[in-house]
Amino acid sequence: MRRILLVEPSYKNKFPPLGLMKLSTYHKLKGDYVYFAKGLNQNVRNQKWDRIYISTLFTFYWNTTLKTINYYINSVKSREQIVVGGVMATLLGDEIERETGVHVIRGLLDKPGILDKGDKLRIDKLIPDYHILNEIEYEYDLKDSYLSYATRGCTKACDFCAVNIIEPKFVHYLPLKKQIKGIDEIYGPKRNLILMDNNVLASNDFEQIIKDILDLGFQRGAKLGNKKRIVDFNQGTDACFLTRKKMALMAKTAIHPLRIAFDHMSMKELYVSRIKMARDHDLLNLSNYVLYNYLDTPNDFYQRLKINVILNKQLGTKIYSFPMKYIPLNAKDRLYVGKHWNRKILRGIQCVLVATRGMVSPRIEFFKAAFGSSFKEFIEIVYMPEEYIIHRRKHEANGAFDWKKNFVGLKSNERTQFIKLISTNSVNENDYRRISSIRIKRLLSHYIESNNN
Repeated sequence: MRRILLVEPSYKNKFPPLGLMKLSTYHKLKGDYVYFAKGLNQNVRNQKWDRIYISTLFTFYWNTTLKTINYYINSVKSREQIVVGGVMATLLGDEIERETGVHVIRGLLDKPGILDKGDKLRIDKLIPDYHILNEIEYEYDLKDSYLSYATRGCTKACDFCAVNIIEPKFVHYLPLKKQIKGIDEIYGPKRNLILMDNNVLASNDFEQIIKDILDLGFQRGAKLGNKKRIVDFNQGTDACFLTRKKMALMAKTAIHPLRIAFDHMSMKELYVSRIKMARDHDLLNLSNYVLYNYLDTPNDFYQRLKINVILNKQLGTKIYSFPMKYIPLNAKDRLYVGKHWNRKILRGIQCVLVATRGMVSPRIEFFKAAFGSSFKEFIEIVYMPEEYIIHRRKHEANGAFDWKKNFVGLKSNERTQFIKLISTNSVNENDYRRISSIRIKRLLSHYIESNNN
């Protein structure tokens, strides 16, 4: 019997680690002892393990992940007994191997014998082990959910997305009912169905997938006990593949919300037509991923957000927008600044989202209060000192009022100079001293005071 340790680094994550859960099933089928840990655990570190698996997420968690790998290096006899897999492992596998000397697995565990030579099991197809989630104090938001795939991969190859690297082959259909019933038999029924498909609408078997969902008891209005059930295509649906027939099929399910991406302004007409189509099928609760800091401009970003709140007012929908900042696929931190952006605008947006808990309200009055009633107001908001953005009401009658009065009063050349000074999101007293413009000095004083508090 081997001793197996499964580790997820300490980053926040609402999704349980599906890969580790399937690995747990694999090793328990072989009679191995399995333990799951979140982050750095002194107790398990002091023990000896025959193999340690460490999962990875986005590449910007590089430091956290490398710290986790190095923390457990001495808990095995050989570094190759630490196996690292997942998103970051697939994208930066060579660098992980050079830095740590551990064994990196790229892509999916979808072929036999990847971990143990001669073994015939396909680990990616195994029923995930939900029991391991009870071994840690960390609570995942989606613990009471079936986590599954009805398809794999994507037919597109968007530059900003890693799916084609991680899942290069598009699989049109996976037997969903078999997966869910397998979970039921071992762990009992779950309330919600979370499908992790990257482009489910591209499937030639979409009608069969919907039939499976309905047969599993996730029809519109379905309940488990006295609680409503939810179907969530969590990675979003592609407006390019969204037809009236497919919309009608989804409307039969307990889908909540319907997620549609609005990645760039060039797809405005298509996006708006699909929102109207959703309204026509009485799908009023929608969620919208809004990519920014990519090839778009701040104005493009603002207009996409505003289109959603206008649609809500016109159509009676509730579209909650979730801005998603673009980070290059190989970035080891979140510091990337797109061609048309600067650090202060990006930080300003983050500050607004802190105040709104990461989402954009569907109500136009709240949108205007948070992001401004025009692009001009939006720029004024994101250029304010962080304290003024996050705690707008607290400062609106004093510091923020004085800041805005001076900002609006800037002459064209002064505005250019001022924006250049704050664009790095780092203002200091040296900047203040070398400026001759009284109005710019007044503006800079707000950032210095805010930084010193």
